[in-house]
Amino acid sequence: MKVLVTGGLGFIGSHTVVELQNKGFEVVIIDDCSNSDENVLDGIKAITGKKPLYEKLDLKEKHKVENFFQRYQDVAGVIHFAASKAVGESVEKPLLYYENNIGTLVYILKELCKKNKASFIFSSSCTVYGQADKMPITEDAPVKVAESPYGNTKQMGEEIIADTCKVTPSLNAIALRYFNPMGAHPSGEIGELPIGVPQNLVPFITQTGIGLRDQLSVFGDDYPTPDGTCIRDYIYVVDLAKAHVVALERLMNEKNESNFEVFNVGTGTGSSVLEAIKSFEKVSGRKLNYKIVDRRPGDITSAYADTTKANKVLGWKAEYTLEEAMNYAWIWEQKIRD
Repeated sequence: MKVLVTGGLGFIGSHTVVELQNKGFEVVIIDDCSNSDENVLDGIKAITGKKPLYEKLDLKEKHKVENFFQRYQDVAGVIHFAASKAVGESVEKPLLYYENNIGTLVYILKELCKKNKASFIFSSSCTVYGQADKMPITEDAPVKVAESPYGNTKQMGEEIIADTCKVTPSLNAIALRYFNPMGAHPSGEIGELPIGVPQNLVPFITQTGIGLRDQLSVFGDDYPTPDGTCIRDYIYVVDLAKAHVVALERLMNEKNESNFEVFNVGTGTGSSVLEAIKSFEKVSGRKLNYKIVDRRPGDITSAYADTTKANKVLGWKAEYTLEEAMNYAWIWEQKIRD
């Protein structure tokens, strides 16, 4: 089975390519390298023994998307990661996000609708829930008005896929709403490679720990949580990658109950910012230089998943702890700074 992974050189994409190849899938990657590096291909080969097919391509160019699918008519499934993902940047550049995240999705779906049978996995996000009314968050929780254009593109993306599936029986899709991915591959060959200032907490923690950043800012300690800092569900990236493979196999084996399904992918456990910092200090043996500063606009208080549906229906469960994932993130940080 040939599978297209868009954004396959990125953090989650590259780990998913590894898991796909380990399961015997033939993978072709599309990536424009706007937020990734072609050297990741060598890391994938080092882990799996095989370098995936790769096309450097901008999915915003519709004719190039059409041309790709004409050349790769044997692509049976698509896992779609390619998207701009920084919340703050999306507020400043909304049109860039709508063009990049929505336009490219439409172009890919148009091509899949031409096939007799196609499977599609969408990289969605827990941002669709906003500040949920109840914890843990189930898939039945209401989708709130988005806090940012980025969050809105994930909501709109799900709606576009659902609408398309309603009128396209040959298309089967799953949206995975994941929480906060972190860590790096146990081999140390691939991991998170943020360009510029990290948008996510864990690489900012590890960069501060290694001395690349002077100080970590903790945005607020007056939230209604046990230690006053925000709570998130940190999921190890390899666990997350495996969920994508399981979801794809569900569609390809025709085990799905409808042709558009939604699953939360998280650990089911919420950890505060200070708990994440303590976890790093424990695995690294280093004290982290951090400072409590004012709250950051748009940050919600708490978000962690109810994973019952994914556990029971997909037969998938997160296996790694926050501490284990943090240890791999730290090993990776040290390796790339050598």
